[in-house]
Amino acid sequence: MKTAVEGSTASSRDSIARVQATPVYVDCSLDIGPISKPARLSGLVLEIETADGLLGHGFTAITDEEIVAAALNEVVAPHLLGKDAMAREHISEALYWLLSPRGQTGYASHAISAVDIALWDIAGKRLGQPVWRLLGGARPVVTTYTTFGFGALDRDELAAAARHLASKGHRRLKMVVGQHALARRDEPRPLDAVIAEDERRIRAVREAIGAEVELYIDANCSLDAFHALRLAQRVADCDIGFFEEPLRGNDTQRLADFRRQAPMPVAAGQNEGQLFRYRDLLAAGALDILQPNVCIGGGYSAGVKAAALAQAHGITIDNGGAFPFHNMHLHAGLANGGLVEWHLVSVSMCQQLFKQLPQREVDALPLPTQPGLGYELDLDAVREIGRRPASRGKGKG
Repeated sequence: MKTAVEGSTASSRDSIARVQATPVYVDCSLDIGPISKPARLSGLVLEIETADGLLGHGFTAITDEEIVAAALNEVVAPHLLGKDAMAREHISEALYWLLSPRGQTGYASHAISAVDIALWDIAGKRLGQPVWRLLGGARPVVTTYTTFGFGALDRDELAAAARHLASKGHRRLKMVVGQHALARRDEPRPLDAVIAEDERRIRAVREAIGAEVELYIDANCSLDAFHALRLAQRVADCDIGFFEEPLRGNDTQRLADFRRQAPMPVAAGQNEGQLFRYRDLLAAGALDILQPNVCIGGGYSAGVKAAALAQAHGITIDNGGAFPFHNMHLHAGLANGGLVEWHLVSVSMCQQLFKQLPQREVDALPLPTQPGLGYELDLDAVREIGRRPASRGKGKG
């Protein structure tokens, strides 16, 4: 397989001359006070270079990185060579027809996301502005929430981690529920038992953090409607800020039914790859919070459109699906931008792949003033990590 495609006869400095996608497999760690757990995440980094040597980098994850890399290196790259790197909307539309002409999502959406992010990085560098300012410049700081409560932590560790974060001033915490319940139901692993333990874990965290800290829960599409609603009703007194992705596949009709009955707000949308899916979820009244993720749903070009749909429906947007250093630009750029997810494992991953990342201050993340994304790929680390397939692991917790 070719790993890079080079060469362009175009004379414009903005002509795309090189495209290279690299899967990366990163050994991470989850460190919260006295709690330390090993973790692994995989992702894909994309380099796009212009004729005059300007380099932009894109990113995607929560997918099959080898397939997306092959699509980018073998199909997308030849199509991009010689194209104007500043023509982001033209390229986004062209890639839709190249990769998903009949409305498919999946790998196509991930590939388009990586390209679009890299092109916005180039645009910011060319114009001397950070991406968030190009998107609208609504605010220089975004508010974060901390995703910490993964299945690798037992109930006591979960409570200890929550207590530690609350003691350090964190006021918005998220934990995982469902624990891949539908995918593992034949182990056997009864769904009733899963949500019963989820209830115990939620109550342990709420007791540890008290009433002043917001608590969110995320099932990662792992429950059916019956068990998701049963769990929601059982923890109604725990003051849950939102229940994220409670149902398999974000089924629009079922999710709308669930929202009408659930005693807490409902959030979803991080894994959607087509604009009509956001439209349908909003029109059906299925959500309180829309969660577009620029690393998955088509990059910033698609993210601003999803945000506009949400604004037209009077629905807030937040970042779901992790990777705050990419998603912060969308939420800082737009007037209706919302919370950015500080997913502890994905942050650990990004800290190994990128240089000059902005530093969070408790629940506040200042946006960079440097042009483009405001941070750079650590090319040596990418090359090294990309050569370690034995360490690879998927997921986001």
